Amino acid sequence: MCAIHQPNLFPRLSARAKLYAADRWIVFDDVQFTRRDYQHRARLAALDDPDQQQWLTLPTRLPHGRPTLVDQARLADSPRSRRTVRLLIRQFYGRSPHRASVSEVLDAVLDRFETTDRVANLARTSTIALLAVLGWSGEVLDSSAFPTREGRSERLADLAVASGSTYYLCGSGGRRYLDNQPFAAHGIPVLDFHTPVDTDDRLWSRARRISSLWAWSELGPHDLAARLDAVRAAQFLGDPA
Repeated sequence: MCAIHQPNLFPRLSARAKLYAADRWIVFDDVQFTRRDYQHRARLAALDDPDQQQWLTLPTRLPHGRPTLVDQARLADSPRSRRTVRLLIRQFYGRSPHRASVSEVLDAVLDRFETTDRVANLARTSTIALLAVLGWSGEVLDSSAFPTREGRSERLADLAVASGSTYYLCGSGGRRYLDNQPFAAHGIPVLDFHTPVDTDDRLWSRARRISSLWAWSELGPHDLAARLDAVRAAQFLGDPA
């Protein structure tokens, strides 16, 4: 199964759950950068009170203005952004009983600041680090590496085919516009994926808003992986893994 998703900075639990359920993440790095999305920012929630939230934002410059692609966006002030990431994450999650594993993810991102000023690289690193500590060992590819058609659904289908995927994992956002026909033409089933909704479980009630760092700090890697495994099994029981 492949999931196609833009690189998000310390992604929300809903996005992270979808990638964790997939065998392959195709990083959608050659689409237009969106300032009000999650490509360069994450909503941090306080450990003791997840309704207390603050944006962690990487000030970003767009070399080509609005048409700038995700992989072309650059940090406006790399040293300052690095300090902000280090201070805010330690402020929010430094008292977590699982702070050692949080620090492992944070250190991976801080190290990446030393080698790149591309926002997409930092967001990608944050996502891969969060997945890796959960035990995910899937494949990561870039959409820019493959030629595709122009249509939105056609492009996604072409990426699934070019990457050798046999199933496409579609989140709730993509379902609003996705046309299954280009996938069906190649014999690739589209599998819908969504995290629990209309629930009082505080893990999932905020899954589409706040960074998954909160869930990580609350549960730790072992228990969080178990919760994500349960969501995957509930949706795909009987489907090929």
